[in-house]
Amino acid sequence: MTHGPRLTRLAQSLPATVPFVGPEAQERARGAAFSARIGANENVFGPSPKAIKAMRDAAPGIWMYGDPESHDLRAALARHHGVQPENIMVGEGIDGLLGYLARLTIEPDDHVVTSDGAYPTFNYHVAGFGGDLIKLPYRDDREDLPALLEKAAETQAKLVYFANPDNPMGTWTDGAEIEAALDSIPEGTLLILDEAYVEFAPAGIAPVIDTDDPRVIRMRTFSKAYGMAGARVGYAMGAAPLINAFNKIRNHFGMNRAAQAGALAALDDPQYLAQTIADVAHARDEITRIAAANGLAALLSATNFVAVDCGGDSAFAKAVLDQLVARGVFVRMPFAAPGNRCIRISCGRPADLALLEKTLPEALAAARD
Repeated sequence: MTHGPRLTRLAQSLPATVPFVGPEAQERARGAAFSARIGANENVFGPSPKAIKAMRDAAPGIWMYGDPESHDLRAALARHHGVQPENIMVGEGIDGLLGYLARLTIEPDDHVVTSDGAYPTFNYHVAGFGGDLIKLPYRDDREDLPALLEKAAETQAKLVYFANPDNPMGTWTDGAEIEAALDSIPEGTLLILDEAYVEFAPAGIAPVIDTDDPRVIRMRTFSKAYGMAGARVGYAMGAAPLINAFNKIRNHFGMNRAAQAGALAALDDPQYLAQTIADVAHARDEITRIAAANGLAALLSATNFVAVDCGGDSAFAKAVLDQLVARGVFVRMPFAAPGNRCIRISCGRPADLALLEKTLPEALAAARD
């Protein structure tokens, strides 16, 4: 008799799903490419020309493994943030680092606190190690940090996940509020501060926290403001003992050699970053204008996307989304109430937003029929 692999009981209990259905899968299903790809919060303005050149220059040496310590990039990031290299761990995007962190900290039935509707890939990693995920609702379209920490104290949670600015709503908590909440972190609980979009945010949103504070680990990425989502480069900042613990379980050759070079060059081009941030701010204003012209309300955003309230329930928002997709405009929507009354539109180039302006009234009319 032929037997299949003997999966763990935990693996057998989990669904074989992908947290996100990629635009490529949707294109295959619809038999056509999207004309505007403004749904995955990718930075359509792309990486710095210096980063592109660095990756091209690295291509002939791609036969070599990447530096398993990401030494040069960690050193540059340490200088950039005014910390020590031992306070920084580079990994395969924030997604990869969250997976490593879950592996380091979560055993079956350990409690983990997050917001209902927040970044689902974190939930995916927690479930993959048997953690008990406790979800709390948003308050006024924001993640409720005091409530999250209160629930962590009640349940003796090992981890609390908090994104600032938030995905999928684009909202934020002032840095001073986060700083004031630090003393509410329960003993033995680690606060994960996901700052993937922080470069787009106004001053004062990033809290001032001692990197050696063992209660907090901060996650940053080159996927958003630096326009390198496909390169998969993220980094964590935290107390040296926790950062060093990643070396126990991480994939030491997981970082692409060319991606390391590109990230290093991107970090060295602040002028291009400033231009991208300005382009994104303009695109946010355009999305807000287009929404208002169609009688819809856009939430204030500190990210490279805008959540647009469709003015109905989740079924209506999904109908609007489907009609946009049918017209070649790729967008997404939040997964949970109350955010799922919205569609989420990533900042696009002028041609992308011109197509949105043309198709949104058509999509709304079709959704209302």
